[in-house]
Amino acid sequence: MTTSPPQVNGHRRRIPVITEWQTLLAPAEEPAVATVPETATEPAVPAVDLVAQAEADAIRTKAFADAEEQRARAEAEAEALRIKAEGEAKAAEIKAVEEARKLKLANDKAQARAIEEQAARDARIAESERKRAAAERGQQEDERARQEQKQNEAAAEADVATATKTWRRYAIAFYAVCAVVALPVQIAAFWDEDAPWLVIAPLMLEGAALVVTKGAAAAVAANRPHWHYRTVAWVFAFIAAGINLKHGLDAFDPATAFGTAFASLAGPGVWDLHEHGRIRRRDGVPTRRERRAAKKAAEREAAEQATAKLFEAERQAHLENAAREVASKLDADRKQMFPKVHAHALKLAADLGETAITPAIWKQAKLDVDGAQPGESDEILRMRNRAAAKVEAARLNKPVSTLGDKASSQRASQIPAVKKPRVYNPPARPGRRRPGDTPKYVEAARKQASIAAKNASTEEQK
Repeated sequence: MTTSPPQVNGHRRRIPVITEWQTLLAPAEEPAVATVPETATEPAVPAVDLVAQAEADAIRTKAFADAEEQRARAEAEAEALRIKAEGEAKAAEIKAVEEARKLKLANDKAQARAIEEQAARDARIAESERKRAAAERGQQEDERARQEQKQNEAAAEADVATATKTWRRYAIAFYAVCAVVALPVQIAAFWDEDAPWLVIAPLMLEGAALVVTKGAAAAVAANRPHWHYRTVAWVFAFIAAGINLKHGLDAFDPATAFGTAFASLAGPGVWDLHEHGRIRRRDGVPTRRERRAAKKAAEREAAEQATAKLFEAERQAHLENAAREVASKLDADRKQMFPKVHAHALKLAADLGETAITPAIWKQAKLDVDGAQPGESDEILRMRNRAAAKVEAARLNKPVSTLGDKASSQRASQIPAVKKPRVYNPPARPGRRRPGDTPKYVEAARKQASIAAKNASTEEQK
């Protein structure tokens, strides 16, 4: 016999007694008794079946207890549904708040990104304007510098032209003065009363020197050889000087002799200096100052080149030492981390005639020992696959599990997997399969299989 629980849903319950239950039941019908003529006997006492009454009470108690249990179960299920609904509503609210927060963050990020892009665009525009303005200022400064340089060059050329003209005029004037000083002694040397026409010889000699000098100037202007003109002019000048010196010492005093001889050489000499400068300027021959500056620049450049060569040699030596240290460390690391591959690589290097393990030799050794390229191995591939599975599970918001990948001992092949077509793959056994040879599932297993198939179809529809 079972009784109702003393507490239901956390409240104490009053347990009814059997006497109270009996009042709820309809009175039992008494069997009809045939009318018998009353006799003068004693009155009959009604018979009571106590066993039937006890069984009826037990049945009523059990029915009440079952009803109370069903009511309590219904209330518990209703409470569970309410709690579940509240949890789902709470989860939906939290999810909505989280989505709103994420949306706000995304909007804030987008706004910040737009502000940053606009600021970067403005900065680029400002930088472009600044560079354009700087370029324009640079162009203006360059143009101003070119104009100033042109003006300076024009002024320098004007100064050079003026100086050249002045120098030329002074050289001609000095040549004429020297000729005037040297001619009287030469005329006196050639004077003869019996042959007065000999006075033309000094004029011819000085004139020949002047003509040859003009021929040298013409050769210089035409960019032709000029050395022979200048040589002839100096020959005439020395002849005139010799005549003045000889006749001056014979007929006059030594001062007159040496003075007139010097005049015969000074005039052509000054003019030859003028032509010499013009020739060097035409040929672009540097001056002594320019030669000294060029020599100093060459010495400085040679010193800089020597310093650069020394620095480059030291840098190359440092790089070679660093490369050797790196190669030694790499070899030590390979020997420590990959002893088998390193030993096989040493064998390959010796077999191929190499003094060190080259990248090609290490690649071949890695393929021979590990069967994979450098940077890969079976452990790395497994780790990469596990990481890819985790990333895929995170992307699909699913737990990382390998139960649904292949055939599992906890699921028969008749149950379809999630998002995979149903494949009938029974275990291999000798003989041919026939319908009905698989043992049937029990009731609980069939329900579970139905629930799993329903969930799988629901997931596929989603």
